[in-house]
Amino acid sequence: MSIGIRALLLQLASLVLTYSLLLLLKIGFGISFGFFVGLLIHCCFAACAALILRFDWWWGLIQFLFPLLVYWSYWQNIPSYFYLIGLFVLSLLFWSTYRTQVPYYPSKSALIIPVSTLLPSDAPFNFIDLGSGMGGLVLDLSARSKNGQFFGVEIAPLPWLVSVLRSFFRKPPVKFYFGSYTGIDLSHFRVVFCYLSPAAMTDLWLKVKAEMQPGSLFLSYEFIVPDAPPDLCLELESDGSLLYGWRI
Repeated sequence: MSIGIRALLLQLASLVLTYSLLLLLKIGFGISFGFFVGLLIHCCFAACAALILRFDWWWGLIQFLFPLLVYWSYWQNIPSYFYLIGLFVLSLLFWSTYRTQVPYYPSKSALIIPVSTLLPSDAPFNFIDLGSGMGGLVLDLSARSKNGQFFGVEIAPLPWLVSVLRSFFRKPPVKFYFGSYTGIDLSHFRVVFCYLSPAAMTDLWLKVKAEMQPGSLFLSYEFIVPDAPPDLCLELESDGSLLYGWRI
Protein backbone atom coordinates (compact mmCIF):
# COMPACT_ATOMS: atom_id res chain seq x y z
CA MET A 1 0.00 0.00 0.00
CA SER A 2 1.44 3.38 -1.00
CA ILE A 3 2.34 5.98 1.60
CA GLY A 4 -0.34 8.34 0.26
CA ILE A 5 -3.14 5.80 0.75
CA ARG A 6 -1.84 4.96 4.22
CA ALA A 7 -1.78 8.65 5.14
CA LEU A 8 -5.38 9.09 3.95
CA LEU A 9 -6.53 6.04 5.91
CA LEU A 10 -4.74 7.40 8.97
CA GLN A 11 -6.70 10.67 8.64
CA LEU A 12 -9.98 8.77 8.41
CA ALA A 13 -9.13 6.55 11.38
CA SER A 14 -8.17 9.60 13.44
CA LEU A 15 -11.46 11.26 12.53
CA VAL A 16 -13.43 8.21 13.70
CA LEU A 17 -11.39 8.02 16.91
CA THR A 18 -11.91 11.72 17.62
CA TYR A 19 -15.67 11.49 17.05
CA SER A 20 -15.92 8.39 19.26
CA LEU A 21 -13.96 10.07 22.06
CA LEU A 22 -16.05 13.26 21.96
CA LEU A 23 -19.28 11.23 21.89
CA LEU A 24 -18.13 9.16 24.86
CA LEU A 25 -17.25 12.27 26.86
CA LYS A 26 -20.61 13.86 26.11
CA ILE A 27 -22.78 10.82 26.87
CA GLY A 28 -20.78 9.39 29.74
CA PHE A 29 -19.56 12.51 31.52
CA GLY A 30 -21.62 15.36 30.12
CA ILE A 31 -18.49 17.05 28.77
CA SER A 32 -18.72 18.70 25.39
CA PHE A 33 -16.29 20.69 23.28
CA GLY A 34 -16.71 23.15 20.46
CA PHE A 35 -16.00 22.23 16.87
CA PHE A 36 -12.57 23.84 16.70
CA VAL A 37 -11.35 22.08 19.85
CA GLY A 38 -12.53 18.80 18.36
CA LEU A 39 -10.66 19.64 15.16
CA LEU A 40 -7.44 20.24 17.11
CA ILE A 41 -7.87 16.92 18.92
CA HIS A 42 -8.26 15.22 15.54
CA CYS A 43 -5.09 16.94 14.27
CA CYS A 44 -3.14 15.76 17.30
CA PHE A 45 -4.40 12.19 16.96
CA ALA A 46 -3.40 12.11 13.27
CA ALA A 47 0.06 13.58 13.88
CA CYS A 48 0.81 11.27 16.83
CA ALA A 49 -0.39 8.23 14.92
CA ALA A 50 1.94 9.09 12.02
CA LEU A 51 4.91 9.22 14.39
CA ILE A 52 3.89 6.05 16.25
CA LEU A 53 3.55 4.19 12.96
CA ARG A 54 7.05 5.42 12.01
CA PHE A 55 6.13 7.61 9.09
CA ASP A 56 8.90 10.04 8.18
CA TRP A 57 8.80 13.03 10.56
CA TRP A 58 7.34 15.44 8.00
CA TRP A 59 4.24 13.26 7.69
CA GLY A 60 3.42 14.12 11.30
CA LEU A 61 3.43 17.80 10.36
CA ILE A 62 1.35 17.14 7.24
CA GLN A 63 -1.19 15.10 9.19
CA PHE A 64 -1.57 17.89 11.74
CA LEU A 65 -1.91 20.74 9.24
CA PHE A 66 -4.08 19.03 6.62
CA PRO A 67 -7.41 19.16 8.56
CA LEU A 68 -6.74 22.80 9.49
CA LEU A 69 -6.13 23.66 5.85
CA VAL A 70 -9.37 21.94 4.82
CA TYR A 71 -11.28 23.85 7.52
CA TRP A 72 -9.73 27.17 6.49
CA SER A 73 -10.45 26.56 2.80
CA TYR A 74 -14.08 25.71 3.51
CA TRP A 75 -14.71 29.15 5.03
CA GLN A 76 -13.00 31.12 2.24
CA ASN A 77 -15.85 30.64 -0.25
CA ILE A 78 -13.33 29.75 -2.93
CA PRO A 79 -15.01 28.86 -6.28
CA SER A 80 -14.93 25.13 -6.87
CA TYR A 81 -13.09 25.40 -10.19
CA PHE A 82 -10.05 26.82 -8.37
CA TYR A 83 -9.70 23.50 -6.57
CA LEU A 84 -9.82 21.68 -9.90
CA ILE A 85 -7.14 23.95 -11.35
CA GLY A 86 -5.02 23.53 -8.22
CA LEU A 87 -5.37 19.75 -8.37
CA PHE A 88 -4.32 19.74 -12.02
CA VAL A 89 -1.24 21.93 -11.47
CA LEU A 90 -0.13 20.06 -8.34
CA SER A 91 -0.61 16.73 -10.13
CA LEU A 92 1.69 17.90 -12.93
CA LEU A 93 4.25 19.09 -10.39
CA PHE A 94 4.26 16.32 -7.80
CA TRP A 95 2.85 13.53 -9.97
CA SER A 96 3.81 10.26 -8.24
CA THR A 97 5.11 11.60 -4.92
CA TYR A 98 2.50 9.51 -3.09
CA ARG A 99 4.10 6.38 -4.57
CA THR A 100 7.81 7.21 -4.75
CA GLN A 101 7.98 9.25 -1.50
CA VAL A 102 10.21 11.70 -3.39
CA PRO A 103 8.69 15.20 -3.30
CA TYR A 104 9.75 17.99 -5.61
CA TYR A 105 13.08 19.31 -4.32
CA PRO A 106 14.59 22.04 -6.53
CA SER A 107 18.39 21.93 -6.46
CA LYS A 108 20.16 24.95 -5.00
CA SER A 109 22.47 27.20 -7.01
CA ALA A 110 25.08 26.71 -4.28
CA LEU A 111 25.56 23.16 -5.60
CA ILE A 112 26.97 24.28 -8.94
CA ILE A 113 30.55 25.02 -7.88
CA PRO A 114 31.00 21.99 -5.54
CA VAL A 115 29.63 19.58 -8.13
CA SER A 116 31.60 21.16 -10.99
CA THR A 117 34.85 20.69 -9.06
CA LEU A 118 34.15 16.95 -8.93
CA LEU A 119 33.57 16.55 -12.66
CA PRO A 120 36.35 14.87 -14.68
CA SER A 121 38.65 17.34 -16.42
CA ASP A 122 40.95 14.88 -18.17
CA ALA A 123 38.53 13.00 -20.44
CA PRO A 124 35.01 13.14 -21.93
CA PHE A 125 32.26 12.01 -19.57
CA ASN A 126 28.50 11.68 -19.19
CA PHE A 127 26.65 13.25 -16.26
CA ILE A 128 23.04 12.62 -15.22
CA ASP A 129 20.81 14.21 -12.59
CA LEU A 130 18.24 11.72 -11.24
CA GLY A 131 15.17 13.81 -10.54
CA SER A 132 16.37 16.84 -12.47
CA GLY A 133 13.31 19.01 -11.79
CA MET A 134 13.32 22.10 -13.99
CA GLY A 135 16.86 21.41 -15.13
CA GLY A 136 18.71 24.26 -13.44
CA LEU A 137 21.66 22.25 -12.13
CA VAL A 138 22.20 20.31 -15.37
CA LEU A 139 22.00 23.42 -17.54
CA ASP A 140 24.39 25.41 -15.35
CA LEU A 141 26.91 22.57 -15.21
CA SER A 142 26.77 22.09 -18.97
CA ALA A 143 27.66 25.74 -19.46
CA ARG A 144 30.77 25.31 -17.29
CA SER A 145 32.11 22.06 -18.73
CA LYS A 146 33.86 21.66 -22.08
CA ASN A 147 34.16 17.88 -22.24
CA GLY A 148 30.94 16.62 -20.67
CA GLN A 149 27.56 15.51 -21.98
CA PHE A 150 24.74 16.27 -19.58
CA PHE A 151 21.43 14.53 -19.02
CA GLY A 152 18.51 14.70 -16.63
CA VAL A 153 15.55 12.46 -15.88
CA GLU A 154 12.32 13.71 -14.31
CA ILE A 155 9.05 11.88 -13.63
CA ALA A 156 6.84 14.95 -13.04
CA PRO A 157 5.43 16.34 -16.32
CA LEU A 158 5.50 20.07 -15.53
CA PRO A 159 9.14 20.33 -14.35
CA TRP A 160 10.24 18.06 -17.21
CA LEU A 161 8.48 20.27 -19.77
CA VAL A 162 10.05 23.40 -18.29
CA SER A 163 13.51 21.82 -18.43
CA VAL A 164 13.05 20.80 -22.07
CA LEU A 165 11.97 24.33 -23.02
CA ARG A 166 14.92 25.83 -21.13
CA SER A 167 17.39 23.57 -22.95
CA PHE A 168 15.93 24.10 -26.42
CA PHE A 169 18.35 26.86 -27.42
CA ARG A 170 21.36 25.58 -25.47
CA LYS A 171 24.61 24.75 -27.20
CA PRO A 172 25.64 22.03 -26.68
CA PRO A 173 22.15 20.59 -26.16
CA VAL A 174 21.16 18.97 -22.89
CA LYS A 175 18.96 15.88 -22.96
CA PHE A 176 16.10 15.49 -20.48
CA TYR A 177 14.30 12.15 -20.22
CA PHE A 178 10.70 11.89 -19.06
CA GLY A 179 10.07 9.03 -16.65
CA SER A 180 11.50 7.28 -13.62
CA TYR A 181 15.22 6.94 -13.07
CA THR A 182 14.62 3.24 -12.45
CA GLY A 183 14.45 2.82 -16.22
CA ILE A 184 17.83 4.51 -16.80
CA ASP A 185 20.93 2.34 -17.28
CA LEU A 186 23.51 4.01 -15.04
CA SER A 187 26.41 2.20 -16.68
CA HIS A 188 26.46 4.93 -19.36
CA PHE A 189 27.33 7.69 -16.87
CA ARG A 190 30.58 8.48 -15.13
CA VAL A 191 28.94 10.89 -12.67
CA VAL A 192 25.44 10.35 -11.25
CA PHE A 193 23.84 13.03 -9.05
CA CYS A 194 20.60 12.90 -7.07
CA TYR A 195 18.60 15.02 -4.66
CA LEU A 196 15.75 12.70 -3.73
CA SER A 197 14.64 11.63 -0.24
CA PRO A 198 15.73 9.17 2.46
CA ALA A 199 13.03 6.74 1.33
CA ALA A 200 14.66 6.28 -2.08
CA MET A 201 18.32 5.92 -1.12
CA THR A 202 18.49 2.22 -0.24
CA ASP A 203 16.97 0.98 -3.51
CA LEU A 204 18.92 3.52 -5.54
CA TRP A 205 22.18 2.40 -3.95
CA LEU A 206 21.49 -1.19 -5.03
CA LYS A 207 20.98 0.07 -8.58
CA VAL A 208 24.17 2.15 -8.38
CA LYS A 209 26.27 -0.81 -7.25
CA ALA A 210 24.76 -3.08 -9.89
CA GLU A 211 25.13 -0.73 -12.87
CA MET A 212 27.73 1.99 -12.42
CA GLN A 213 31.21 1.26 -13.76
CA PRO A 214 34.40 1.18 -11.66
CA GLY A 215 35.94 4.63 -11.47
CA SER A 216 32.58 6.43 -11.63
CA LEU A 217 31.18 8.75 -8.96
CA PHE A 218 27.77 8.79 -7.27
CA LEU A 219 26.71 12.06 -5.62
CA SER A 220 23.79 12.73 -3.27
CA TYR A 221 22.82 16.10 -1.85
CA GLU A 222 21.70 16.03 1.81
CA PHE A 223 20.66 12.37 1.93
CA ILE A 224 23.08 9.56 2.79
CA VAL A 225 23.00 5.89 1.88
CA PRO A 226 22.23 3.80 4.99
CA ASP A 227 25.19 1.63 6.08
CA ALA A 228 27.43 2.96 3.29
CA PRO A 229 29.86 5.64 4.58
CA PRO A 230 30.58 8.22 1.86
CA ASP A 231 34.05 8.63 0.39
CA LEU A 232 33.72 12.40 0.37
CA CYS A 233 31.62 14.99 2.13
CA LEU A 234 31.51 18.65 1.10
CA GLU A 235 29.79 21.37 3.12
CA LEU A 236 28.00 24.10 1.20
CA GLU A 237 28.96 27.53 2.46
CA SER A 238 25.46 28.94 1.91
CA ASP A 239 23.61 26.98 4.60
CA GLY A 240 25.93 24.27 5.88
CA SER A 241 24.13 21.42 4.08
CA LEU A 242 26.23 18.53 2.79
CA LEU A 243 27.05 16.96 -0.55
CA TYR A 244 27.99 13.29 -0.24
CA GLY A 245 29.97 11.23 -2.73
CA TRP A 246 30.75 7.54 -3.22
CA ARG A 247 33.49 6.35 -5.56
CA ILE A 248 32.46 3.15 -7.32
